[in-house]
Amino acid sequence: MKNKTNGLPQEGEARPSRCPDNSAFKQQRLPAWKPQLDIVTVLSSFFLVGTFCLTVGVCLILSANSVREIQIDYSDKCSDCSKLRENSSNWNKECHCSVNFTLKEDILGDVFMYYGLQNFYQNHRRYVISRSDAQLLGRNVNIQKSYCAPFTTYQNGTPMAPCGAVANSMFNDTIDLFYNRNSSVIQVPLLKTGNSWWTDKNVKFRNPESYNLSSAFAGTARPPYWQKPAYLLDEEDERNNGYVNDDFIIWMRVSAFATFRNLYRRVRRVRQFAEGLPAGNYTFRISYNFPVTRFKGRKHVILSTVVWSGGSNPFLGIAYMVSGTAATLAGFVITGIHLKLRKKKTYFQRQKSPLT
Repeated sequence: MKNKTNGLPQEGEARPSRCPDNSAFKQQRLPAWKPQLDIVTVLSSFFLVGTFCLTVGVCLILSANSVREIQIDYSDKCSDCSKLRENSSNWNKECHCSVNFTLKEDILGDVFMYYGLQNFYQNHRRYVISRSDAQLLGRNVNIQKSYCAPFTTYQNGTPMAPCGAVANSMFNDTIDLFYNRNSSVIQVPLLKTGNSWWTDKNVKFRNPESYNLSSAFAGTARPPYWQKPAYLLDEEDERNNGYVNDDFIIWMRVSAFATFRNLYRRVRRVRQFAEGLPAGNYTFRISYNFPVTRFKGRKHVILSTVVWSGGSNPFLGIAYMVSGTAATLAGFVITGIHLKLRKKKTYFQRQKSPLT
């Protein structure tokens, strides 16, 4: 009968070895390449990286400066509408204003229209999480268990669709562009769709399944600050309604900074606008709905072109320039230290040579 123990080895028994197997992998004998860093290799790396970053930085900055852009602040020019909108009891009253401007030169190529907001902070954590991604996917969920509060349901229990603070604060000014040619006024054709990312339009946002969109949103109500329900956001295009509306999708991608711009429209290149926007007099006609006075905000309309590196944003080019300058300076500093140490080493060798 075997003697029962606690699993400890008895006298005379061999202790199990804790050493790894005698293999090339476990004994770290696999062939490997180990770079031999000398002063030439190190300095060459620093100077090559610095030259590359400086070259790319210069190209990006020159590219960003070649973007044609015009920005118009209409906060003060629509001050009467702004005062009307500050009173919440006037939510159902329409207010329109016009802003005239002149293009001295043609803007050739694809022209994009953006709306810009200043001093509007979207990076507050409670604001960012105030949404229901499951609801935006068209699922039937209990939004009471989501992070949408306090924009979840009305006092009578009717759920909001979409819910949350992000959706409720959606930018809802309507901006139209007109070209004043001689004595005629021509409306510039603008594209509402095709402005959002493909992944957002086809993956992250979906409408509830139903035989029509109005019945899909039956039993729900629009957010308090909206003037229309979700299924009527675009009355001209049924495919651009509900949670897959381009303006709504773009707004739901919150910004990290207080001053930002979002893509609003693209100029449709037809007829006299086939090459872009010709020089001349233009007018923005704005249906003012989005109040900004209480948080000391500003609103802009931006017309801009794009280049191979994107829009008018020199940040990436400046970042490359700073990195390239730092790498080049580091290379010069290391070169100076190396020459100084080599000179000192040569001096000591000469001092020792008579004794030997």
